[in-house]
Amino acid sequence: MIHFRGFTLARGARRLIEDATLPIHAGWRVGLVGANGSGKSSLFALLRGELHPDRGECEMPAGWRVGWVAQETPPLDEPAIEYVLDGDGELRAIARELVAVEARHDGNRVGELHARLHEIGGYGARARAAALLSGLGFTEADFTRRVADFSGGWRMRLNLAQALMSRSDLLLLDEPTNHLDLDAVIWLEKWLAGYRGTLMVVSHDRDFLDGCVTHIAHISARRLTLYTGNYSAFESQRAAQLAAQQAMFEKQQREIAHLERFITRFRAKATKARQAQSRLKALDRMERISAAHVDDPFDFHFPEPERAPDPLLALEEVAAGYAERNVLEGVALTFRPGTRLGLLGPNGAGKSTLIKLLAGELAPRAGRRLEGKGLAIGYFAQHQLEQLRANESPLAHLLRQEPTTREQELRDYLGGFDFRGPAADAPVAPFSGGEKSRLALALLVRRRPNLLLLDEPTNHLDLEMRYALTRALAEYEGSLVLVSHDRALLRTVCDAFVLVADGRVAEFNGDLDDYLAWLAARRDARTPANANAESAANRTARKEARAAAAAERQDRLARRRPLLREAEQLERQLAAWHEEKRELDEQLADPAFYASPDPDQLKGVVLRQQALTRRIDEAEHRWLEVHAALEQIEEI
Repeated sequence: MIHFRGFTLARGARRLIEDATLPIHAGWRVGLVGANGSGKSSLFALLRGELHPDRGECEMPAGWRVGWVAQETPPLDEPAIEYVLDGDGELRAIARELVAVEARHDGNRVGELHARLHEIGGYGARARAAALLSGLGFTEADFTRRVADFSGGWRMRLNLAQALMSRSDLLLLDEPTNHLDLDAVIWLEKWLAGYRGTLMVVSHDRDFLDGCVTHIAHISARRLTLYTGNYSAFESQRAAQLAAQQAMFEKQQREIAHLERFITRFRAKATKARQAQSRLKALDRMERISAAHVDDPFDFHFPEPERAPDPLLALEEVAAGYAERNVLEGVALTFRPGTRLGLLGPNGAGKSTLIKLLAGELAPRAGRRLEGKGLAIGYFAQHQLEQLRANESPLAHLLRQEPTTREQELRDYLGGFDFRGPAADAPVAPFSGGEKSRLALALLVRRRPNLLLLDEPTNHLDLEMRYALTRALAEYEGSLVLVSHDRALLRTVCDAFVLVADGRVAEFNGDLDDYLAWLAARRDARTPANANAESAANRTARKEARAAAAAERQDRLARRRPLLREAEQLERQLAAWHEEKRELDEQLADPAFYASPDPDQLKGVVLRQQALTRRIDEAEHRWLEVHAALEQIEEI
C-alpha cells in the first residue's frame, strides 16, 4: 500500500500539494487528474524515487518494482521484440546467468534458474511480448525490425510495450494514449483493466479512464483528494461537493453582511458598543469559505462560415498512396453542407492519407478531386505544429494572419484559448505540446472554414480544453471530418462514420460500439460477416437514433441563430445608446449649458434623454428575454 501522511510536495518555491493524507491500496487502479502544472508529473517523479517530500511521508513497500514509460528511446540496432523483452529485468538477468552457469556445467544452479524461469512465466515471455506489440498496432514484420528504424511516435509505443512487459507492482503511466490510435487505445484500456498490480495513470481521455480505473485522485488548489469510482463517478461527486460548497458560501456571505450592517450601525452607540465589538470579533474568527467554481480558462466558438457551396468537395474513384504503393483505391465521397463524418479504421489503414487527400496536400494518383466554388478548408494535423514560428508569439502569428485587425481584438480572441497577458507575447519555442496545439487551433478557427479536417486534434490537450473543443465543434455550423481516439468527441460531434480498411473507404453501418465489436472480430481473425455482435435491427435503431440526434441539433441551431443575431444587434444598439445618453447626461450636468439658455434646445435634450432611457430599458428587457430563450434551448 502507498500511504501519504501529512504529505507536502513543492518544486522550488512553488507548493504543488499540501498536507495530503490518504491511502492507495495494492491492486487499486487510480486515475490522477488536475489542471496542467498542478503537480501530476512531479508526484510521479516522487513515486519513481526522483523527488522527496518537502514535509510529511510517502510510504511504499520497499520491495515493490515500479514500471514507467521511458521518454527517450536510443536508436538501437536490436529487434523490436527484444527491446520489449528488456522490460522484464529479472527475465534478462536469468537468461544471462544461464549462459554463464551452463558454460561451467553447474547443474544445480541451472535447475534453480529454470525453476525460477517457470515461476515468472519466462517460457511464455516471447509470446507475451508479441501480444503486447500486436495490441499496440505493430505487425509481425515489425517484430524483427530494428528499433532505430521506427519513427518517434512508434518508439514511444515500444517504450509503452516495454513498461507493460515489466511485471511491475506499481505501474505509472503519464498520458499513455497520446501516440495511439483508437484501436490501440481500446486494447490498452482492456489490458489495464486486467492489470493485477497497482496502477496510477494520468490521462485526459475520459472514456479511457472510465474503462480502466477504480479510483480518481484529484489535485486542485494544492489539495490531493481521493474519489471512489471511475471518472464519470468523480465528476458527479465533484459537482455535488461544489454545489454544497456554493450553498455554504452564499449562506456565509449573508451572515457576514448581516454582521457588518449591525457593526456599522451600532458601533458608535454606547449602549450597543459591546454587542458590536462582540460581532466584530466573531467576524474576525469566522473561517471564510471560498466561492465554489471550476476554472475553465477556455471560451471560444467556430464562427458561422461565410458561404457553403453544395457540394463542398467530391472525390470520384480516387486512388492515393506513396512511392510505388497505393494506400487507398476507388474512393468515392461527396461532402455536402452539414456533413459530419468520423473516420474509423485500423492503424495504418489510410485515415491520415484520406485526410491529406481531402486537404489537397496529397494529389490523387487516379480519379478526380473536385472543389466547390468558395470551399474554405481548415486542416489540423500534428505535423502542422512544427510549422509554427518558434521565435514568434501567439499574437505575432495572428497579426501575420490578420495584419489589419486591431491588436486588442486579437488579444481578446487569444484569451479565449488561455493565452492571456504575457502568454500572448511569449515566443512559441518553449511552449508545451498542448499549448502549441491550442495555438494551431486558434489560428484555424479564426479563418472561418466551411470544411474542417481534424486529424487527432485532442493530442496533448487537457480535459478542460477537450471539453471546450467538443462544445465548440458540437455548435459548429459547417462540415467536418474527424480522426480521433477520443470516443467522447467522436460520439458528440459525428453524425455518421466511414470505415477505412483494406484499401477501401465505405460507409460504416453502425456506431462506435459496433466498431469496437468489428475490431475485436478482426483481431480474432473472424470473418467480416460475424464482426458485428449485435443484430442488424439494433444497428439500424442506433443509426436512426444518431440521425434523430443530428436533426435535433440542427433544429436547435436553427432556433438559436436568429436569437443570437438579435442579441448581437441589441448589444450594438445598447452600446450606442448608452454612449449617447452619457453625453446628454454630462451636457445636462454642466452649469455652462444653462448660462445662455435656449428653451428649445434644452427641451430637445431632455426629451432625447427620456427617449433613450425608455429605449435602453426596453432593449435590456428584450435582451434578458432573448438570453432566457437561448438558455431554455440549451436545456432541451
